[in-house]
Amino acid sequence: MDALNLPTYEFRTRTRDDAQTIYDPLRDRYVRLTPEEWVRQHFVQYLTQELGVPAGLVAVEAAFQFQGQPRRADVIVHDRQGDPLLLVECKAPRVSLTQDAFDQCARYNIVLQAPYLVVTNGQTHYACAIDFDDQSYAFLDDLPPYDALLDTKDRS
Repeated sequence: MDALNLPTYEFRTRTRDDAQTIYDPLRDRYVRLTPEEWVRQHFVQYLTQELGVPAGLVAVEAAFQFQGQPRRADVIVHDRQGDPLLLVECKAPRVSLTQDAFDQCARYNIVLQAPYLVVTNGQTHYACAIDFDDQSYAFLDDLPPYDALLDTKDRS
């Protein structure tokens, strides 16, 4: 798999039926190891190990409805009340982060209403804060630790 612009983490992988799989501790099962899954697993570890996000408040491949159609969000981080706090859209490392990726994340957030969004391909990461009152957003230089995200959300 491609090297990523994220810290290195240890993962359990195995090959089954000629397909490589990776253990997802949040879903408690092995899943097919695709380039996008490689990014997703690294970013989840980054959230939990580096930014202090409680693993129990992270949902991976979370199902929801958008315009009557089933959709799946790559990663949703919840606040302590269970409301979406951060929505992460992951792409494979060799996929350019085009306007389509940002639009997909924004569409999903119409339903989820998370005050923070991240779009990443593991190489490049874009994070922004959403101001729903002003209907605006601001790009962030860095994604703050979990407690800082909560503090900022609580002040709005």
